[in-house]
Amino acid sequence: MPLSLRLSPSPTALSPTTGGFGPSRKQCRIPYSGVATTKIGFCSLDNGKRGDSSVVRCSLETVNVSVGQVTEVDKDTFWPIVKAAGEKIVVLDMYTQWCGPCKVIAPKYKALSEKYEDVVFLKLDCKPDNRPLAKELGIRVVPTFKILKDNKVVKEVTGAKYDDLVAAIETVRSVGSG
Repeated sequence: MPLSLRLSPSPTALSPTTGGFGPSRKQCRIPYSGVATTKIGFCSLDNGKRGDSSVVRCSLETVNVSVGQVTEVDKDTFWPIVKAAGEKIVVLDMYTQWCGPCKVIAPKYKALSEKYEDVVFLKLDCKPDNRPLAKELGIRVVPTFKILKDNKVVKEVTGAKYDDLVAAIETVRSVGSG
């Protein structure tokens, strides 16, 4: 079920009553998705007509996050998507365009996103624009996979180690369901 998230650089929102700007922070659950989101900034929730998707509308850009796909993120979209995932597990592939092992594991990572429909799969190109986030997450080598639960990194796999990545995802999933 798709989740669209538009992001704003400022913590202000257009007030539905006054039409002006004012601070806004609201916790809500996206219907039928199991995804909770905190709307901060210039945002509103649109449930849509189909009932199988929702859109969090804000001011700058839209990021679509769907089950069974890998979503490209950047320094501005990563944390809002992680927060919107709520209790879901998030797996982040930190890669570079020039990395050979990154290119080799990419199709396998995509296949994992199709296998684990209860997990959000993201990827971050560690180019200079995203350096602040890569530094915050403590990347030392590419590829690095960070597994997050409740907005915190709980596991890390460095290198293109597919079996280790699957084992880490299974471990985090079993802890969450037990």
